[in-house]
Parts: sequence; C-alpha cells; structure tokens
Amino acid sequence: MPRPILLVHGGAGTIPEERHAAAVEGCRRAAQAGWSVLAAGGSALDAVEAAVRVLEDDPTFNAGRGSVMTRAGTVEMDALIMDGATLRAGAVAAVRRVRHPIALARAVMERTPHGLLVGAGAEALAELLGLPMADDAELVAPRDRERWEALQRNGPRDLREVLAQALAEPMDTVGAVAMDAAGHVAAAVSTGGISNKWPGRVGDSALIGCGAYADDRVGAVVATGWGETLMRVVISKTACDFMAIGLTARTAVEAAIRLLEERVQGRGGLIGVDRMGWIGIAHNTPHMAWAWTNGEDEAAGIRW
Repeated sequence: MPRPILLVHGGAGTIPEERHAAAVEGCRRAAQAGWSVLAAGGSALDAVEAAVRVLEDDPTFNAGRGSVMTRAGTVEMDALIMDGATLRAGAVAAVRRVRHPIALARAVMERTPHGLLVGAGAEALAELLGLPMADDAELVAPRDRERWEALQRNGPRDLREVLAQALAEPMDTVGAVAMDAAGHVAAAVSTGGISNKWPGRVGDSALIGCGAYADDRVGAVVATGWGETLMRVVISKTACDFMAIGLTARTAVEAAIRLLEERVQGRGGLIGVDRMGWIGIAHNTPHMAWAWTNGEDEAAGIRW
C-alpha cells in the first residue's frame, strides 16, 4: 500500500517576486495542516479540507480572506471537494459572506442531497449550519481593493480587456490532493475568481471534473488558471483519464497541460496524485506555488 501523501498549490500565473516567500510559506503551512490529519489516521477528505481552510485564511492567496472583487465591488467565491472512495462531491458557486467556502462545499456533499449550490441558497445553508461568516471587507485582499478602485477610475471597460488584465495577475486559486493510509484519494479547490469579473461569473473551480476530480481507481487532480479554458477540456478529469491508461501523476498532468494549450490556448496549472502515491505538478504559466509532504520528506517552492 502506498504511504500517505499530501500536495497543495497556491495558484499559477505571474506571482510578483515580493510575494514569493509568502506564497511558499503559506503553501508549507497548508501542507503541514493537511499532513497532521493524515498522521493521526484521518482521511484524505479531511486532510484536503484542512489544508484548503489554511489557504483560505491566508490573504496571500485568492480564496477566502484573500478573494478578489467583482465589477460590482462584491466578493463571489467558488469551491469544490470530492471523495475518491465514493465519487461523492459537493460544490458552491458565486457564494458571498462565507469564511470557509470549502467547508460549505463539504456540507453540500454530506448534509444535502445536492451536488452544487449557488449564491443566496448556498449562503442560507451556511447560516443554517452555523458556519463562520464574514463581510466583504474581511474577505477582500487589500491589494485587490486598490486595483479595483484604480480600474473603476481609468481601467478597461471592454470585458475582453478586463480578462486580459486579469490573466496578467496571479491566478492564485488554491487546492489540495491527498492519499491516506487506506489508499483513498480526495481533492479540494477554492477560489475568489478573477479580479473585476462580471457578477455571477463561475469558473472551473466549482465544476466536477474541471476544477477537481478524485477517483480511487486512478488518482486525484486539482486545477488552477484561466477557468474558461480549463472547463473546455474538463482538465482535471482529463488528467485522471490519462492516469487510467497508465500514465503517472507527473506525466498525466503534463499531458493535460499540453492539451490545454494546444486545443484552447489555455493557461493554468495542475497538481495530482496517482493510485500508487506518486505526485505531479505541471503548469504553462510563469509561476506556480506548491508544497508537499509524506511525513518523512517535504518540499515547497515556486515553479518557473
């Protein structure tokens, strides 16, 4: 049986040099939080949720307390969690005021008969369950508020220009994949979206097979990047399908990123773990933040 392992990412894109140290340290803390669950005999599902919650609490990353603003000046977040043992998944999209969207996504999976809740309905479930809430002021990263205010004064007005500008920024959606001692895998992803997006926009992160996928028979994958293109190739499921035909996690995520670029000129990154416990990281953006640990060995850094 492969030994437990956990891998996290803090986003792909152009990560400014002054944020490199914070991104690496944030990923390392998240990996340690997830590993503490696995080391105590916990499940891969519990581990990826724990890791992503740490990233959601870190304003370095575009998720939870580091989210970006829509064109209306609001915060709308997406999240997804998936259990490779059962293929059950839960997701939320365009959700506001929720401190930990990944916890709400898990509640959708375990406390409702549904797979995806959006907007006000998802927020009502969070309040009903007593999950921690927060207002926009607590959830917006200061750097994005400054950028948003500048855009409102003299920024691009055409949506294509808005997208082009957003793609020049870090696409620091966060995510985690893990394998536990029983050989089960899980995946989790959380995001604040793209800066200055149209209200109601939902990217890949909340969609099963796009933002994440997990299946004990093959492995687990989480994506980050330009969501509109990631969706078009169903990138996380595609990477898992590559594992199913015999590719390792590393070669599978590399093949999926090549497909993304060749077929839809997309930009992004992937992390994955296969059923043998091997991990993989791939991206076609300038940078990607990551960290992994198996209890004996660990590493963290910025990939170029």
